[in-house]
Amino acid sequence: MSGSRRSSRVRATAFIAFFFALFSTGSSTAQVPVLMWSNDGLPPLAPPAAGHITSDDQFAAYLNSAFGSGPHTVLLFLQDKLSKDDFTVFGGVFGNKQDGAFQNLEAAVQSSSSSVTLPALEWSGSSAILAMLQEKLGVSPLLVDADTLPHLSINASVSNLLLLNLPYCTSLHKPCREVLRDNDEIIGNVLSTMKAKNVPYTAIYTGLQPSRVIAERSMSNQPVGRSLLQAVVPDVKAPIMFNASGGPCIMLWAQNLSVSLSERPVWIDLAAQTPSVTGSMCNSSNSRLVLTYPSGITLSFFMSQRFYPVSARNWFSLDSVQLQANGSTAAFIGSRSIYAPAEYSFHCQSVSSFQDALLVPNNTNQNTSQWRLNFVDFQIQGFGLANGTNFSYASDCAGFFTPGIWMGLLTSLLLLFIFVYGLHMIMQLNTMDRFDDPKGPSISVPQSE
Repeated sequence: MSGSRRSSRVRATAFIAFFFALFSTGSSTAQVPVLMWSNDGLPPLAPPAAGHITSDDQFAAYLNSAFGSGPHTVLLFLQDKLSKDDFTVFGGVFGNKQDGAFQNLEAAVQSSSSSVTLPALEWSGSSAILAMLQEKLGVSPLLVDADTLPHLSINASVSNLLLLNLPYCTSLHKPCREVLRDNDEIIGNVLSTMKAKNVPYTAIYTGLQPSRVIAERSMSNQPVGRSLLQAVVPDVKAPIMFNASGGPCIMLWAQNLSVSLSERPVWIDLAAQTPSVTGSMCNSSNSRLVLTYPSGITLSFFMSQRFYPVSARNWFSLDSVQLQANGSTAAFIGSRSIYAPAEYSFHCQSVSSFQDALLVPNNTNQNTSQWRLNFVDFQIQGFGLANGTNFSYASDCAGFFTPGIWMGLLTSLLLLFIFVYGLHMIMQLNTMDRFDDPKGPSISVPQSE
C-alpha cells in the first residue's frame, strides 16, 4: 500500500514538474507540447532539460522504441492549437486548482502506469505528428468522437490509430478556459469508454499547431551596431474597395466582420476571407456593396445620400445590411446613428445587431431570427472618395457627452457652487465700527444703596 502511494506521489510530482518545465522553456522556435500516457506501459524517457526543444528525429526515435513491436491502440487527441502557455494560464497550477481546465487530463496522467511529457516538440508542420504515428503503426487514422466511440468495436490484436479532433478558442466564440474545459471533459469521457472496453491503449495529447508563435526576425537585414528600440508594426489588411467606371467609389475596412447563423452563437470571421464584389454599384444618390465570400455567405451594404436644408449639406447613411446564407436572407436596418457627411467616412468601434444594436433585425423568418452580426473597428465610405487609397476624414459614432464627461461636469459644477457659496459668505463679513479704548478712563457705574 505504501508502494502505491509512493508511486502515485512520484507521478504527481512528475506532472507538476512538467508545468514548471513549461515555465522554464523559452525559445522563439515554433513548438507544441506533447503528453503521452498508457495503461500498458511506455519505455522510460529522461525528463528534458529546461529550455530543451525535442526535435522530430528524437521524437521519431522514441516512437520506434514505444511502438516497435506488437499491435498498439493509440488515442490521438489532436487540438487545433496548443502551446505551453495554455497550460500555465488555464491549468490552475497556481492558485485554485478546482478552476483548472485540465483536471481530467491531469488525473489521467497521474493514474496511468507510465507517462511521458515533452514540454516543447519542434513544430514542423500541421500533420507531422499524425504522419509519424501512421508510419510507426502502419495504419490509417480513424476519425472518431466521444459519441461514436462507445459503439465502435476495437480489435486489440491489430494496431489502431483513433483520431479525435478538439477545437480551440477564438475571441468571439467563448472564453478559452471554457473551451479547454469542454475538451478536457471529452478526454475524460473517451478514457472512461476505453476503460469500459478493457482495451490497452496509449493516449497522446498535442496540438495541430502552436496557439502562440513568436516569429524570429532575420538578422541579415538588420543594421550592425547600436540602434534605437522601435515598435514592430503589425501587418494591416487592405480595405475592400469597389471601383466603378469613374474610379473608386466604395471603401470598407473592419478588424472583424463576424456573423453567427445559429441560435447558440458560433461566430464566423469573414474578414479573414477574400470576397468578391460582383453585384456592387454606386451613383450620386445610392451605393450598394455586395461581398460574396468563398464560404457561401454574402453581405450587402445599402447606402444612400441626400441633401438636408437645415445643415445645407449632403449626408450619407447606411440604410440596411443584408446577410444571405443557406438560401435564406436576413435584413438589418441601420439606426439613425450610422450617418456622416457625404464627403466623410463613417467609423465605429463596434457595430452589432444584439448589444447596443446599431443594426436592428428586420426579418420575421424563423430560420433567420437568430442570425447576428458583429463588426469590430468598422469603417465605411460610400460617397465622395477623394482618392483611391485612403478614407476621408472619419465621423465617429461615439457621442461627445459620454458618462465620464457628465460625471466630470457635475463634479466641477458642485465644487464651483461650494467655492462661490464660501466666497459669498466671506464677503458678507463686516468689521466692528466702534472699539473700546484701553487707555481711556474706565467707565464707573455708581452703586445705589
